[in-house]
Amino acid sequence: MNIKRLTQLSLLTATALIIFVIELRIPNIIPIPGIKLGLANIITVYCVYHFNAGETALMLTSRIILGALFSGNIFSLVYSTAGAFFCLCGMLVIRRIIPEKYIWLCSVIGAVLHNTGQIITAVAVTRTFSVLAYYPVLLVSGCIAGFFTGISAQMIIKRIN
Repeated sequence: MNIKRLTQLSLLTATALIIFVIELRIPNIIPIPGIKLGLANIITVYCVYHFNAGETALMLTSRIILGALFSGNIFSLVYSTAGAFFCLCGMLVIRRIIPEKYIWLCSVIGAVLHNTGQIITAVAVTRTFSVLAYYPVLLVSGCIAGFFTGISAQMIIKRIN
């Protein structure tokens, strides 16, 4: 990886962290744990289409670790990591099928995969299947949030081009 690429990734990671920290300060409209917009994922879905898999994974790993430290919630690292990498693997496959002009659709699918990874982790951590009752709520909220972040990423890409 050359210096220019590394600098771009560093700036995108910093941008994602700033968005994450700002989103932490926004009160939840829906008082259900785990439901949030995930605005930092605008940067992730952008990276999926503009960087290779290793570079995107590097950015995502940095964002997750630093985000957990900044939020003061280290235990969320387990759920965030599982959801993010489940999502990333799926989006890396999907980007080969869905062109960039439909990046919003990739974002929605990524959000569903993120929630799926988190539910699988919750079942493994709690050793109970009762958390699966929460899955439909996460799917609906994930689709809405994924659509919003995907449209935002699409608008940013149009502005950059």
